[in-house]
Amino acid sequence: MALRKGHFEDEEIAAGLGAEIGRVAEARKALQELRLLSPTAPGRPVVPLDPEVAEAELVTPLEVAIARRRREIVRIHQELRSLAVNYRSRHSGPAGDVPITVLDDFEEVRREIDRARYGCTEERMSLQPGGGRPPELLEADREHTLELLRRGVRVRTLYQHTARTSLATRTYVQEISRQGAQVRTAEELSERLIIYDRKVAFIPKERTGSEPPGAAVITEPTVVGYLCRSFEAVWQIGRAFEVDHQAAEYQHLAEEVRLSIIRLMALGLKDEVIARRLGMATRTCRRHISAIMEEMGAVSRFQAGLMIGRQGHVFGAELAPEATADGS
Repeated sequence: MALRKGHFEDEEIAAGLGAEIGRVAEARKALQELRLLSPTAPGRPVVPLDPEVAEAELVTPLEVAIARRRREIVRIHQELRSLAVNYRSRHSGPAGDVPITVLDDFEEVRREIDRARYGCTEERMSLQPGGGRPPELLEADREHTLELLRRGVRVRTLYQHTARTSLATRTYVQEISRQGAQVRTAEELSERLIIYDRKVAFIPKERTGSEPPGAAVITEPTVVGYLCRSFEAVWQIGRAFEVDHQAAEYQHLAEEVRLSIIRLMALGLKDEVIARRLGMATRTCRRHISAIMEEMGAVSRFQAGLMIGRQGHVFGAELAPEATADGS
């Protein structure tokens, strides 16, 4: 109607369309924001404007801003890359020609992991033993993982079966799986391991206190290849971490964990060692052991060990010929 009449008057438009005056006023304001109607001014009619002119008025500032941002990005790249040579020449971290470097400072390890992640183009493989991970660590890793997936990097992660009982871990796995990540669980895992593009691997040092440990950064092809093959071996026997089918899968995995505890009890391992190997809290492990002892009718840990040794086939445990001397 405004185009036919050559002007836009709220009352006239409302009467012609049979609409409320308030709705017409809102429509006029929206059209003015799009530069399709002239601004409201005393003594001057509101008239339709050329859409091509409106397009130019709206788009040009955005194009200018984008061009300015692109120039800023180029400047940042140029400045930081020019400084990178000096930094690498003095940096105490792993040099390109050093196949294995041990870093004691956790912050330095984090910087090297960030550098490997930024340069990753094909795949990240990681072993994450110890059951469910703390929510704050998962939140930090969430953005890193999603950023890799957006770049088309294949992400594969192995947890222990006990991680399935962690709500935070299940939520995290569900989110990254929907974006293309692959997650499996296994009964036991070795130490934590991260490998980028099958070229650089990170292995943590032994923790000696409450502070996060350092790590060894490995670029030697033979060693990295061995670690990749070790990961693939566990990956092949791992079970898909399917959050949507958690209830059906959990009972079967719980039985696997139970049989694992029986097997490790038969080896004579201490409660703390069993808990660490299966990625669960010692208190949780002891509850499982108490339930197993009650089921067997054993009144002591020693008696339970003897009964398992005699009836291992009943429980499905693969018993070793002798227990370790130190219980570790």
